[in-house]
Amino acid sequence: MKTLKIAIQKSGRLNEKSVEILKNCGLSFENYKSSLISTVTNFPLEILFLRDDDIPEYVQDGIADLGIVGENVIVEAGAEVTYLQKLGFGKCTLKIAIPNESNITGIAQLSGKAIATSYPVILEKYLKDNNVDAEVRTISGSVEIGPGLGLSDAICDIVSTGGTLKSNGLKPFSEVMKSEAVLIGKAGSDLLPEVQELLQRIRSVLRAKETKYVVLNVARSNLKKVVDLLPGVKSPTVVPLFDEDWVAVHSVIAEYDFWEKINSLKAAGAEGIVVMPIEKIIA
Repeated sequence: MKTLKIAIQKSGRLNEKSVEILKNCGLSFENYKSSLISTVTNFPLEILFLRDDDIPEYVQDGIADLGIVGENVIVEAGAEVTYLQKLGFGKCTLKIAIPNESNITGIAQLSGKAIATSYPVILEKYLKDNNVDAEVRTISGSVEIGPGLGLSDAICDIVSTGGTLKSNGLKPFSEVMKSEAVLIGKAGSDLLPEVQELLQRIRSVLRAKETKYVVLNVARSNLKKVVDLLPGVKSPTVVPLFDEDWVAVHSVIAEYDFWEKINSLKAAGAEGIVVMPIEKIIA
């Protein structure tokens, strides 16, 4: 059985969630904070802890079979890798921001201006696509200080909450791209049985996060109305109760319409509704 190598961020905003999803897949490993490599004891996998900028090229060159990294890093690196699964965390947006007092109101007005960024490849493509002839100034680190120091008229950087922009007197102006963490693989890695097994585990964890397990009691006379609201994974489970006029219904509810479903179920006659988290769903 082939021992896979997966590269994840050693430190930074994706590290904790990357470790969490691997742990939730039932993988057992230790000492990841003090080591550059950790061996999983119950699955043929080694975890490499790297700078996020290095991960796409490590995967492209086959040094690692898999990697977890932000889409923005992959696009900026121009690495030839396969997207295996979006992971739903590390969501952010790459935006152009301008000083609060700036009189720029349209993207065309950036022509002739200087824009500071750590993502010159992504920014230059965006400007070209919008026929904007601006000067791109590559800065490593805190690009938001560019306008304040007179280095640039605007910046292009990752925005999560917008707090850093506000504290530096900047406001978001134009969205360049959205990003989230992605599981990537080298070409052909998705054909390996070990990768398929790991993918199944990851997808089961992701599906579980999107749903809740629901148990409720309902009078048989209202059963049809309740079942129509609960399609479940395939079909709700209905269990007779001691009182022959009542049944228990077991099913799942999608997280995104959780409260709407609960209120609709109550209106349809459901009682004693119990909602529980789901650890994993195996398709």
